[in-house]
Amino acid sequence: MKNIVIKNLMVAGLLTIPATMWAYTLESPGKIVSLEADVKDGIPVYSISYKNKPVIKSSSLGVKLVEVPDLTDGFEVVGTQASSFDETWTPVWGENDSIRNHYNEMVLELRQPSTDRKMNIRFRVYDDGVGFRYEWPQQRGLDYFVIDDEMTEFAMTGDHTAWWIAGDYDTQEYNYTESRLSEIRDKMSSAIDGNASQTPFSPTGVQTSLQMKTDDGLYINIHEAALVDYSCMHLNLNDTTLVFRSWLTPDAQGHKGHIQSPAHSPWRTVMVSDDARDILASNLILNLNEPCVYEDVSWIKPVKYMGVWWEMIAGGKQWSYTYDLPSVRLDETDYTKVHPLGQHPANNENVKRYIDFAAENGFDQLLVEGWNVGWEDWFGKSKDYVFDFVTPYPDFDIEMLNNYAKSKGIKLMMHHETSSSVRNYERHMHQAYDLMDKYGYNAVKSGYVGNIIPRGEHHYGQWMNNHYLYAVKEAAKHKIMVNAHEAVRPTGLCRTYPNLIGNESARGTEYEANAGINPGHTTILPFTRLQGGPMDYTPGIFEMNISTFNPNNPAKVNSTLARQLGLYVTMYSPLQMAADLPENYARYMDAFQFIKDVPVDWQKSIYLEAEPGRYIVAARKDKNSNDWFVGCTANEDGHTSTISLGFLDKGKDYEAVIYADAKDAHFRNNPQAYSIVRKKVNSKSKLRLTAAPGGGYAISIKPVNL
Repeated sequence: MKNIVIKNLMVAGLLTIPATMWAYTLESPGKIVSLEADVKDGIPVYSISYKNKPVIKSSSLGVKLVEVPDLTDGFEVVGTQASSFDETWTPVWGENDSIRNHYNEMVLELRQPSTDRKMNIRFRVYDDGVGFRYEWPQQRGLDYFVIDDEMTEFAMTGDHTAWWIAGDYDTQEYNYTESRLSEIRDKMSSAIDGNASQTPFSPTGVQTSLQMKTDDGLYINIHEAALVDYSCMHLNLNDTTLVFRSWLTPDAQGHKGHIQSPAHSPWRTVMVSDDARDILASNLILNLNEPCVYEDVSWIKPVKYMGVWWEMIAGGKQWSYTYDLPSVRLDETDYTKVHPLGQHPANNENVKRYIDFAAENGFDQLLVEGWNVGWEDWFGKSKDYVFDFVTPYPDFDIEMLNNYAKSKGIKLMMHHETSSSVRNYERHMHQAYDLMDKYGYNAVKSGYVGNIIPRGEHHYGQWMNNHYLYAVKEAAKHKIMVNAHEAVRPTGLCRTYPNLIGNESARGTEYEANAGINPGHTTILPFTRLQGGPMDYTPGIFEMNISTFNPNNPAKVNSTLARQLGLYVTMYSPLQMAADLPENYARYMDAFQFIKDVPVDWQKSIYLEAEPGRYIVAARKDKNSNDWFVGCTANEDGHTSTISLGFLDKGKDYEAVIYADAKDAHFRNNPQAYSIVRKKVNSKSKLRLTAAPGGGYAISIKPVNL
């Protein structure tokens, strides 16, 4: 049977009989990436190579089950399928206005004779990597089963350099650690900085997306795509053999997944290139997701917004209207007695002040946190009220403020902090969305701070992953876009559900107000966290010394002002916040002009320079004009660029406005030193620019109308 299938596939030109020990080999369309697969001694195995260099050595596949025989060995190949696919699709929003999805595919159809159970493994091979997943056809003996563990292996070819964060079932809010794979165990304790939610599950456990670099210059990235009705995958390293094994997030009973066939796992992905820029430009994760499920997407719009937020995060003001009284009853009389003037930023006059500034400077929306009753319970100060997502505090006139915002040409952005009481949120979700419909909100930032209720569930488990997607689908019925914070890290589902317009799921700007962020952090995130979808990083901080507006907070932002501008280009997102206070922007309106000008939706993106942990330089063309924007972010060593503007249209003249670090700029002691230079450029121009330590630069390039 196997010989007949192989012969047929050879005619198709997709699957070949190699001269090696492998039974099946599948090459990418450009013959750059090659995958080998087989069943050896009853165990499914695979390997990956790039330009004839090994990337993943022979690695086992399989799934351990609870109380029934495992799907790990005793298999035979009973059939194969092969095909090729090539399409170009149009994203609703994105880094590019079109994306090519071109791969060769192979399915190994497996049977376990001792149980007569069937399992398929589907492989897709692209020029920039490989995706594969398990598939369980509907069948007797495997209609419903519980996963004890997934045994997917990724065998490394050497002791690579890796950029990683500790394995954790509830947060990704870590600084990244750079080390050899063999050093992960020794560096784990220092990688946990007090902001993690728990002790990592293993001294060698790390989270995806994991970025690595080999000694001979290959860049390798391991992640997953299309995480639906399944638990999030971590990686656990055997630091003796240098083999990673998948480690799924458990549920409250310790199980890793409850499956009903027909079903399939998410895609396990391996990107590879000898050029770091290719990793940033890859669409592998998006391409492994299903097409958009919505017929009408006209209501989904990229958003540039401001927020009543940094006042609380860095300024020491509070989300709750009441003030530190654990037994207070939340009626209006008591509110009046206990509310200290100015400590609750979500009040009518302050919100109107933000609306005015946002409208004057061309923003789309204004986020207001702390607008609704329930924060007392979230902070453990009262059990009389919990979040219902519809009841405003007495100083927040929801109808008046929405009408005022509308009169100024912007919208208010809703905020739903669930306090991780997920059943409570689901009980109130529909009336909350109805309220948004009533007042014209079309976007919501949701939050899941704290331990998940029901107790024992985790942020990245199957149960919560189903909730996050449920919220997105229900929001779509109301034409609402969702920006979920503290949710599972994205895996490309924004292709299928483009109203999932943003996520946090990593250490963002808020940490600059307390624990700090390493200067090189933003040179790593695009290689890791952003592989699965955009991040609501909340850039744009201009006042680096937080004590300037909050004497009780000595924290400093580890960035220059020029780099804060560059992040709007290097940290791709269709949802970009100008996170600082209006009064801080008012001091630097010449630099603020770049934030006003930079788009949030793109026609074309090019990565000009990149090295993980060191620097990133990106150029993007506005989706709605011929304007280009360039951004750079650098680590504590800084970076000098010589960039060619060959991406500009030939024969046309442009004006470049360059927002750069001053010669004496430094993230530690001179972060607000910048220069602004204008010059005429064209496609033959080259620019030599220097980013200071912890710095960067930003450039707007617009055609000159002669």
